Amino acid sequence: MIVSNITPNWFASVMGTGIVATAAATLPVQVPGLRLFADVVWVIAALLLVVLTIATILHWLWFGQVARGHLANPVIAHFYGAPAMAALTVGAGAMLVGTDLIGESAAVGLDTVLWTLGTILGIISAVTIPYLTFTRHEVSDQSAFGGWLMPVVPPMVSAATGALLLPYAPEGQARLTLLLACYAMFGLTAISSFVIITLIWGRLARHKVGAAAAVPTLWIVLGPLGQSVTAAGLLGANAHLVVDGAWAHALEMFGILYGVPVFGFALMWMGIVTAVTIRAIREGLPFSLTWWSFTFPVGTCVTGASALAAHTGSVAFAGIAMVLYLGLLAAWAIAAVRTFRGAVISGALLAPPRA
Repeated sequence: MIVSNITPNWFASVMGTGIVATAAATLPVQVPGLRLFADVVWVIAALLLVVLTIATILHWLWFGQVARGHLANPVIAHFYGAPAMAALTVGAGAMLVGTDLIGESAAVGLDTVLWTLGTILGIISAVTIPYLTFTRHEVSDQSAFGGWLMPVVPPMVSAATGALLLPYAPEGQARLTLLLACYAMFGLTAISSFVIITLIWGRLARHKVGAAAAVPTLWIVLGPLGQSVTAAGLLGANAHLVVDGAWAHALEMFGILYGVPVFGFALMWMGIVTAVTIRAIREGLPFSLTWWSFTFPVGTCVTGASALAAHTGSVAFAGIAMVLYLGLLAAWAIAAVRTFRGAVISGALLAPPRA
């Protein structure tokens, strides 16, 4: 019965844990002990990915009707983007910190497998879940929430993490195809995210914040914003491996010209949802797995700020990255402790749903 209530949003714990490790590796300032800490956190994320993958497989085998019901649920279905992003995050961690533990060759192999799997799952979720929303799910003007972004964000994570594999891809058409595929996935998520963010903004303006339990999902909006800044920066930095100088310079400049304005909007949104979250806490914010929304989206803003600091030499962006990372650590610690308490000690998070 432990696996009877495994929903796809459990994989958000892998995303939130893995981004702590990968963000640490990209910080513009490295302090003693940070690398060791990142190694340990990455191992925890990898183990979580294995455990949750096994639990999900058993869930589909033993409780198939319940699992299919998740796809029919207009809220839970959107979180099927989480497994893809969990695999991609652990794979990126293998490249950025896992080489210390398993070596470069094994890290590249592991990331290649996880990137391929995560990309396939991500594209499936980006097509399937919107299709279900358009054809089967019952939605209203008040239905738009941050979770609508979950199924369309994985391709952007593939774009950012695919940039790490460019140096190891075979030269020629294979490497060019990988670069173009990453930019195509970048556009897939960027355009669809801008549409969904507009719907979320409209819903908030007309119908206000709503239930306190849904407030953490507003932080998900930071995910495609920060991840797109990260992807644009990483792809631009590695473009010289694929295309000639003029194109490489243009793509590198795109990372700055796109990244700085979008990061500005991300900071504004962060200010808004911080105020909304404080208001919800005062009114009594109940704990749920949605609290992991405080982690991965903020982590993408850390990697985005680090990328902008590397490309521009800006001390301000370097400082922002460090401050946001401290916030990420705090959010991760709180979510991890509360999840451990609810899953292992009390068992409330794993209790079968009531009839």
